[in-house]
Amino acid sequence: MSLQQKLYDDLKQAFKDKKEPDLSTLRLLKSDIQYELTKTGESSVPDEVILQLIKKNIARRRETAEEYKKAGREDLYLKETSEGDFLQTYLPPSLPEEDIRAAVQSAISSIGAKGPSDMGKVMGKVMADLKGKNAEGSLVSSVVKSMLSAL
Repeated sequence: MSLQQKLYDDLKQAFKDKKEPDLSTLRLLKSDIQYELTKTGESSVPDEVILQLIKKNIARRRETAEEYKKAGREDLYLKETSEGDFLQTYLPPSLPEEDIRAAVQSAISSIGAKGPSDMGKVMGKVMADLKGKNAEGSLVSSVVKSMLSAL
């Protein structure tokens, strides 16, 4: 079953169960998926694109939650963080740091990187290799920096 179909099934189930927070979160995500379908003209959206949409929605909710926290709106802060946590369940488990280190080492050796000046080349290669896997960009960046500065 594709991720798109799973999201649609979960949306139907949330509607039947009258789970309002989940329902509104999934409706917004469905709207993003529908926009992608309209933009591409395809009949379905690849799982990689849906994962990117989910990550974008999570990031948007984290930013909004921080703004609510600064404004002293604890109720809205909790709502945004719970919606972000709910969306997080659709992402695959985060890639362990050891796997990221192995991918970075492989990229460094294949590119022939000699130091921190090759950061862009290594990051491009690593992110392309880890595409579709749940690798946090900031963690990848810090691993690349530390490994390149050790050269």
